[in-house]
Amino acid sequence: MDTLSYKTVSANKATVDKQWLLIDAEGQTLGRLASEVAKFLRGKHKTNFTPHVDCGDNVIVINAEKIQLSGNKWEDKVYFRYTGYPGGQRSTTAKDLLEKHPERIIEKSVKGMLPKNKLGADLFRNLRVYVGAEHGQEAQKPTVVNLNEIK
Repeated sequence: MDTLSYKTVSANKATVDKQWLLIDAEGQTLGRLASEVAKFLRGKHKTNFTPHVDCGDNVIVINAEKIQLSGNKWEDKVYFRYTGYPGGQRSTTAKDLLEKHPERIIEKSVKGMLPKNKLGADLFRNLRVYVGAEHGQEAQKPTVVNLNEIK
């Protein structure tokens, strides 16, 4: 038996194969969509996954305004931010955030599922979220991913 075939493959920046994926958020539940997007960004769906390397794909999410939340979360889910000044804590509900910046709901959810270090910041830069069906990455020829068939 050849023992060379049992070597562990460790990916690096030069050997990684990055692709462009297009995901439609219409009718998808926020948390389930975000966990799949985070998996694609991290590269956990690939056989040569290496934890300390950006071996994930570039992900484009369209129709961010058509995302679904279960239960009463449109009114109950609150997003907090801090201005940096005393008494500067601001809060907004998911419904208000959807009206003003619908792409930020998906971005915040995905960012929370990525590592909290430099690698996570690099992975987050591979995510593009758009309101509506139009996106600016037609030149990259993204592959359409149907999340309903993955389950």
